[in-house]
Amino acid sequence: MTTEHNPWQQFHDLEAPDYDRLCFTQNTAQEVVFMIDLLNLSPGSSILDVGCGTGRHAVELARKGFSITGIDLSAGMLALARDKAGAANVEIDLIHADASTFSLDKRFDAVICICEGSFGLLGGGDDAVEHPLAILRNVARSLRPGGKALFTMLSAFKMIRERTPEDIEQGRFDPLTMTTSTEHSPREGLPAICLRERAFTPTEITLLFQLAGLSVLNIWGGTAGNWGKRAIELDEYEIMVVAQKQAQ
Repeated sequence: MTTEHNPWQQFHDLEAPDYDRLCFTQNTAQEVVFMIDLLNLSPGSSILDVGCGTGRHAVELARKGFSITGIDLSAGMLALARDKAGAANVEIDLIHADASTFSLDKRFDAVICICEGSFGLLGGGDDAVEHPLAILRNVARSLRPGGKALFTMLSAFKMIRERTPEDIEQGRFDPLTMTTSTEHSPREGLPAICLRERAFTPTEITLLFQLAGLSVLNIWGGTAGNWGKRAIELDEYEIMVVAQKQAQ
């Protein structure tokens, strides 16, 4: 998949001005404190933010003394991230790139991919197994040996529980690939865009991560605003995964 003609790129370019007002973006400071403790990060550590969006986590981490690189498919999101970094007087390396195809020379102490920061966001022709696996392999290559990664992703439990036979018949839900195809407007007053999303079960998460060279350490409930080392709830949107690069 390239960065051209991707519905998610178009959607996020248009959504960017309103993104930081969405309900699930209001807990950035608490999330950053949680992830620093969870990943056992010391100031000066290098962190790659995959799907960094408007830079809400990247800027907060840079303020705390971390060396941050962010990548995102959306030029509109990255423009806001640059503005935020400038206003906060912090330096962040921001790169316009596709999470499934990027390649960086630098190796990082940790990687974060939060709020479906690319993981599970499929273009129309993307394979539901190969696309997330490509992202995981890029994350593994970007980590130093022993480095940790933190992901949050859509939960298949909720997706299954809220879908109907009519959704399957009308193509809105594919239980074979655990994907939905639904219309969403990026901002009020703008036309809707058809978006394809992928949800995951813990068992397949463990397998996909292993195939990419990452050992899953923990799988928890991960819904924004309710982060914690806790069991997954069946009706919550997101799963949290903590993984570590396998020894070479």
